[in-house]
Amino acid sequence: MKWNRIVVKLGGTIILLFLVVLLPVGFVTNQIFSGFYFNKVQENLDQLSSRYADFLASTQNPAAVKMMAEFSQVLVYVVDVDGQIIVDPGIESLSKGTHVPNEELEALSKGSAIKKEYKDSFTGIRYLVSGKPIKNSNLFYGGVYVLSSMEGIGQSVQKVQDLLILSGIGAFFIAVGFTFVISRKLSNPLIQMEQATRKIAKGDLETRVDVVSKDEIGSLAYAINDLAVDLQRYRDTRSEFFANISHELRTPMTYMEGYAKVVKEGLYQTEEERNQYLDIIYQESARLTHLIHDLFELSKMEEGKFSFNLEWIDLSEVIEQVTLKAGLKAKEKGLEISVDLQKDLPMIYADGLRMEQVFLNLIENAIRYSEKGTVFVQMKRSNSSEILINVEDTGIGIPQTELPYIFDRFYRVEKSRSRDFGGTGLGLAIVNRLVELQGGTIEVSSQVGHGTCFVLRFPLISKEEP
Repeated sequence: MKWNRIVVKLGGTIILLFLVVLLPVGFVTNQIFSGFYFNKVQENLDQLSSRYADFLASTQNPAAVKMMAEFSQVLVYVVDVDGQIIVDPGIESLSKGTHVPNEELEALSKGSAIKKEYKDSFTGIRYLVSGKPIKNSNLFYGGVYVLSSMEGIGQSVQKVQDLLILSGIGAFFIAVGFTFVISRKLSNPLIQMEQATRKIAKGDLETRVDVVSKDEIGSLAYAINDLAVDLQRYRDTRSEFFANISHELRTPMTYMEGYAKVVKEGLYQTEEERNQYLDIIYQESARLTHLIHDLFELSKMEEGKFSFNLEWIDLSEVIEQVTLKAGLKAKEKGLEISVDLQKDLPMIYADGLRMEQVFLNLIENAIRYSEKGTVFVQMKRSNSSEILINVEDTGIGIPQTELPYIFDRFYRVEKSRSRDFGGTGLGLAIVNRLVELQGGTIEVSSQVGHGTCFVLRFPLISKEEP
């Protein structure tokens, strides 16, 4: 048996607690019963001695008392006014003619009762004794004593003690069985969880734990299952990430390598053709630099190492600057940028440059995926606690099945036309993280063939809060 197993530890703890409770309870129960039994015996002796004393006070017939005692199998002895035993109980040390101690005689003469334990000097047997005075009309005639063997009392108490011990042993074994069942019931799910986590650690992320209860163990099982799901999602995402990054890096590198070889080996007809190849190499190197920069920024955001220069900024100014920068690209495609900014909006606490990056990315995306129409930018105060910004286009739109994934890294809706539209596939992932890290939210809705709308919300806080 492995002594460090939880079933042993848990079982041992429960049994120890059971013993800690059982032993004091057994001891107290034994003491209470012993005291109660002794008190009942003493009470019976007092009643008997009082009856015999009353009988002798009225009859003055000690012989009759002796006959009654023998008939009732009760040990009785009677002393006269001088303290001499005139009726003996059949105990050698209390034979006829023996005198009781003077202090007892004096106490009896004053009407006091005698309660004591007496030990026979010949046999060593101990007795519980109750003595009462014999008085009639205030005249003292002696006293009567009733005895009960302590051995008989001890035997009765011992039987009860034996019964208590047997009951305790029985309760102990029942507790052991109960503890074993409970320990196994509690430890089996934990053992299953241990086995499941070891499988998960070895890469078997399909492993799941059975949830058999709704208590803390059930919550732990749910947590392990959720961990397995998250790890599986992480592994799939990581594999997809490496595949995507490999593809995104390999494509420009292939272009650069091919056209550089053409230029190096002079495989062109005219100087114009040579410049065209060099231009392609430059564009692909710029695209590669942009991709690496975006990856670096996104990595820092996800690791929590991204720093912001937070200050009070006017979002209206930020959006106006962005639309001014993006206006040339819109004009080249024959698009119009429509801006509707509510006046006198309060400033927000954010990083101005990063906010410009967010809106420039969204507006350039709207221009990139729109062939005609207008890009709408609207900002207003939705309620007393937040500002709402809509960036809407009349472009190709996004299918509903694709919407949950557009903030994922390298995700593109038009995969077959990705190079025609350009971009690294990281822009919306960066936008999503920048918005979240500055306390905002971003949502998207779209309809294929009609356009896409991004809704951003940023909280309004008082200037004392930061």
